Amino acid sequence: MISSHESFNYIIPQVLLALPFFFGLIFYLLAAVISNRRYRKWPLFRIVYATLGILCAIISVAGPLADLAHTDFTSHMLSHLLLGMLAPLLIALSAPMTLLLRTIPITLARRFTYILKSKPVRIISDPSITSLLNIGGLWILYTTNLYSMMHGNTALHLFIHIHIFIVGYLFTISMIFIDPMPYRTSYMYRSIIFVIALAGHGILSKYIYANPPAHVPAAQAETGGMIMYYGGDAIDIILIFILCLHWFKSAGSRAFVKPTASK
Repeated sequence: MISSHESFNYIIPQVLLALPFFFGLIFYLLAAVISNRRYRKWPLFRIVYATLGILCAIISVAGPLADLAHTDFTSHMLSHLLLGMLAPLLIALSAPMTLLLRTIPITLARRFTYILKSKPVRIISDPSITSLLNIGGLWILYTTNLYSMMHGNTALHLFIHIHIFIVGYLFTISMIFIDPMPYRTSYMYRSIIFVIALAGHGILSKYIYANPPAHVPAAQAETGGMIMYYGGDAIDIILIFILCLHWFKSAGSRAFVKPTASK
């Protein structure tokens, strides 16, 4: 059981983690209103994706689930599944960068586009790099003392949760291109990296099942490992479907391009 004093100590980190998502939702909705007035109507389904994705993120970092995650590994794994996989996927499907570029001034949009085309952004958005940061970070978290240290250090707790969301989002947008991407890697390359990432994620979930992190009861580790394995696969299936669908459409569009007549 969490005492009232401990519960109070959890409030500040939860607020700090939840506020950016809350303001992000407000900004997204305001941007959609501005876009509707200046351009054609912003699709309702993208607003739904953004709302659901941000709500998943908020639920994972603040409230009852976040409270339980401090003492129950099963709840912790469920919250991280929401924060690191489902929320990034839903937010990516809402095309936030496209909406942002449609609503900000042209000069600012050009500067922002210039940043997106920069070499550092190209490197950090490469599928191999995002996979290493995402899956590699999880391996470090659950196979070292970092997991137990996180619950006794507020700064580390905040950093890890921010890291999980950001690298989860970067991994998602490096695999499926919903927003315009200045640097588009090939479907084959993304598919190969995706398969490797899936293997790394699956092996880690089985490792957690058999080798609980420090101070985690075996029963909770087994349940958490299964949540990570099956829940992760369920979300990855959606990613695979979108990636394959885009690949199929791209191949189809090339097939219908008429060859130029020879002289």
